[in-house]
Amino acid sequence: FEATPILIDGVLYVTGSNNYAWAIDARSGRTFWRYRRDLPRLTAGGSYPVNRGFGVLGDRLFMVTLDAHLLALDMKTGSVIWDAVLEDYRTGYSATLAPLVVKDKVVVGISGGEYATRGFIEAYDARSGKRVWRFDTIPSPGEPGSETWPSADVAARGGGAAWVTGSYDPDLDTIYWG
Repeated sequence: FEATPILIDGVLYVTGSNNYAWAIDARSGRTFWRYRRDLPRLTAGGSYPVNRGFGVLGDRLFMVTLDAHLLALDMKTGSVIWDAVLEDYRTGYSATLAPLVVKDKVVVGISGGEYATRGFIEAYDARSGKRVWRFDTIPSPGEPGSETWPSADVAARGGGAAWVTGSYDPDLDTIYWG
């Protein structure tokens, strides 16, 4: 396990490797529900089979998956409310971080930087699951910052994964990553 359990009203919510998640009674250890996302065959890499935890907002839990999806789960039942595709897992993308919830947004990054995948951080609307913004961590030629990279094809070769959860400073209304 690489996730830190979250305790809410006597219930522990925790994610595990290979897209497992549980709601567990903190006193008795009894499982209220268990979730597991069935994975397609991860032929292009798939990263390590870890998951680093949930993000929480209201009655929703947010988790990413090894096949590069972001899920909103109902906290009481573990059922999927919405499912957003971050990127195509068949090209090596995966996700393992704990989502960062900022106001009404769920902010995630992509894993798999050891493959030819271009890293990014993006935010989704917590209610609808629609993408709100995306920031590529490796600039393409002509984008701001591209002049600082050693060659023009660096974005095509990949890197810049954002597999560690960022942090939010409410006083500055700023997200920090890395």
